[in-house]
Amino acid sequence: MNVDDLEELADKHRQEQAGITTEVRVCTAASCQSSGALPVFEALNANRDEQEHANCRIKSVGCMGLCSAGPLVAVASTDAPLAEAQLYRDVSAADAPDILTSAKTATPLERLHCPNDMPFFARQQRIVLENSGVIDPNSFKGYVAVGGYQAMVTTLTEMTPAEVIAEVTTSGLRGRGGGGYPTGLKWSTVAKMPAGQKYVICNADEGDPGAFMDRAILESDPHRVLEGMAIAAYAIGANKGFIYIRAEYPLAVERLKTAIRKAKRAGFLGHHICETEFNFDIEIRLGAGAFVCGEETALMASIEGGRGHPRPRPPYPAASGLWGHPTLINNVETYANIAPIIRKGGNWFAGIGTEGSKGTKVFALAGAIRNTGLIEVPMGTSLRDIIEAIGGGIPGDKAFKAVQTGGPSGGCIPEAHLDIPVDYDSLKTLGTIMGSGGMIVMDETSSMVEVARFFMEFCMSESCGKCIPCRAGTAQMHELLDRIAKSTATHKELALLEELCEVVRATSLCGLGQTAPNPVLSTLRYFRAEYEQRLRHQDAA
Repeated sequence: MNVDDLEELADKHRQEQAGITTEVRVCTAASCQSSGALPVFEALNANRDEQEHANCRIKSVGCMGLCSAGPLVAVASTDAPLAEAQLYRDVSAADAPDILTSAKTATPLERLHCPNDMPFFARQQRIVLENSGVIDPNSFKGYVAVGGYQAMVTTLTEMTPAEVIAEVTTSGLRGRGGGGYPTGLKWSTVAKMPAGQKYVICNADEGDPGAFMDRAILESDPHRVLEGMAIAAYAIGANKGFIYIRAEYPLAVERLKTAIRKAKRAGFLGHHICETEFNFDIEIRLGAGAFVCGEETALMASIEGGRGHPRPRPPYPAASGLWGHPTLINNVETYANIAPIIRKGGNWFAGIGTEGSKGTKVFALAGAIRNTGLIEVPMGTSLRDIIEAIGGGIPGDKAFKAVQTGGPSGGCIPEAHLDIPVDYDSLKTLGTIMGSGGMIVMDETSSMVEVARFFMEFCMSESCGKCIPCRAGTAQMHELLDRIAKSTATHKELALLEELCEVVRATSLCGLGQTAPNPVLSTLRYFRAEYEQRLRHQDAA
């Protein structure tokens, strides 16, 4: 199969949809399902008259982004982008007849209108999310119709593995899982290993509180991730892939299984893909929800059937990974960037973002913010733009206090630093990290001591217990934070807390322990007075 064959397949899909001029798209991602999207979808189908609405199709799609307004329904021409759709918010099953009438007459339904030119949508640049909310995630042909698998076919039939890696290197793409390691460099390292068994792993074990980027991508556009993994496998010389995903994501797992089955049936996974010598298969491995299994060596141990314990590095997975073989590990969002990079070129991608952080980044906005949901913005966008313009600011006339980035591994940023650009290096200077993309916004009512205690309790509970600094250190830090929160601690204990933070950060085996002190250290750095206030009460007594 070549690019022309793909175009024929896309044309066949369009012919099958002949006469369909309008789509009524219902977001059926997990966020909208929790708000009642499935009854809306069922009501629309029940009220659709085959003759009266002959040119209208009811379509299940993925995440449209604005989760706080769900269930979301969009009326648009076939495969039109979200920006060209008529968007409706807070839809109920009772609204189905009016929406169908609106679609038939092309008359907007004002009482449900959600402006898609509002900053939440207008300030985004959708690369990873370009198909989210547009295509049916369970439709193979629908993915092909919007350019899906073109990059993979081009890669296998027109490019050498070295040329693929060169394009990814030129793009400047860095790993979106949190570490920010250059993707092209990681791929080239694995590719240089001696020929033989190699593996590709997609890390979909998204465990940060408040994070749902990877889940939404897999629920909305699963073929895009499969395509990225296949291109990576071709580039490094692998023939086997695994997607490690937590079992708490049943909808994402279901849609991934469907995508893998249909890709195999169409010849895009399996043997002699695109009539070449390239063979590649993907299996799903379900994680039991351990946060530590997001760490790559613990993840591999889990896939192998062992306990999810990390191991010292080196050797790194690129040299000795899954079952001792060279292994490439990237996260969901990283793979989702690969196809557009191949289609449009590395230089195109490198022209977006900042000097050290290229492209866009997907973030999950949560907490005390009006517009909770999923966004994608160019690297270098300021925190203020994200929170005040895109996020709509703080509800209830309350004042902004802090934003937590990077989950339990990150830190809290105060209002004084909201104008900083969001990129890998800038966030590091503030004592936090970008992480996988979670952003939790806090208002004036939040206690930063309580925030630090919450994240430390999380890290303590999720510690695998293999190394003493993390196992014992997080427990001791949590105990000290608990005493401070209850105003039973002294200044001496606060000093001990700071000392423990440095010890745990310097001596823990893996990233969980090494970064566990970050929420404590960042809140001490910017909100120390809140700690001092709790202590003075005890000292005075």
